Amino acid sequence: MSEIFTIRRQVEFNHCDPAGIVFYPRYFEMISAVQERFFADAVGMGWDQMISGSGMATPMGQIDCRFHAPSRLGDWLDLSLGVKRIGRSSASFAITCTSGDERRFTCQATVIHADVAQGTSAAWPAEMRDAMTLYLIAKTPD
Repeated sequence: MSEIFTIRRQVEFNHCDPAGIVFYPRYFEMISAVQERFFADAVGMGWDQMISGSGMATPMGQIDCRFHAPSRLGDWLDLSLGVKRIGRSSASFAITCTSGDERRFTCQATVIHADVAQGTSAAWPAEMRDAMTLYLIAKTPD
């Protein structure tokens, strides 16, 4: 059974439009936050360590979101991340945002393990790949 990485955040005033509903670009900041925490807490290689230690980063290669229900000021959100695929130099994540039992958005995001100075992709180090493997989501038949 695979692990799922989850962080919990409360919707703050700075996330909202004048109606008190999360302004959709703020969800992309939350997606970035769950990925940042995933690399730091689950993989053991925070973005600060990647950049300063090895000159590497994990920029977004592709993102696809579906918004299911609005989130409002004060709501508590659980952002969960599972790994769908690990390639040579990329990884695809399934990210789900819920509040209680209500799904707020789902997202498929692919990041690239990249050399910042060269601007090129690079193979995942074995220790990062091994840590991400613990979060691989079992494939289900279509």
